[in-house]
Amino acid sequence: MTEPNTPTALITGASRGLGAALALALAPSHHIIAVAKTIGGLEELDDRIKAAGGQATLAPMDVTTDEAMAVLCRSIHDRWGKLDLWVHTAIHAAPLTPAPMIDARDWDKSMAVNVEATRRLIAYVAPLLGTQGRAMFFDDARAGEKFMGAYGASKAAQIALARSWAAETARTGPRVDVLAPAPMATALRARFHPGEDRAALATAPDEAARLLGLAGV
Repeated sequence: MTEPNTPTALITGASRGLGAALALALAPSHHIIAVAKTIGGLEELDDRIKAAGGQATLAPMDVTTDEAMAVLCRSIHDRWGKLDLWVHTAIHAAPLTPAPMIDARDWDKSMAVNVEATRRLIAYVAPLLGTQGRAMFFDDARAGEKFMGAYGASKAAQIALARSWAAETARTGPRVDVLAPAPMATALRARFHPGEDRAALATAPDEAARLLGLAGV
């Protein structure tokens, strides 16, 4: 059972990479609400959190499904009454493609996951955070780099939205942080940089610890 005063942390995109590393880093101090489509990844995360003495609630959901996100946020309200922290790492990374050849389905999915789902989640999560909660976004937009049109454009739009929310709430709360992760040895980066020397890259756990330290969490 979660202790009554244990802070809650919603991690969207929690099954792998930076999202999973942040969930594990936060688990000693927070009850983790882990959202992802990959059930196996969520179950592995849950095992690791429990092995370390933490507690998690698994939510195998697609962030683009409006009804599912609405029900999730309502459930958080009914169970805990509020949310202390939202960490948003859910992302769709379209294949590397020259701008004139971007597939329409890849473009639409990039916008659905990276932009539209973020917009809806901000609307649903903001009331749960109130004035005292916090939200965290991660800027790796790579806007303007060759072959990164779909990812760069959609991620840049997400970060623009997050920065606007941060400016709007700077005096009133919730606090909204936009952080810049260092290059990490993740499966996502391997897709963008095949053959890269991964030994020179940061690990997701080390980067999670660094980012949380920067944010003062």
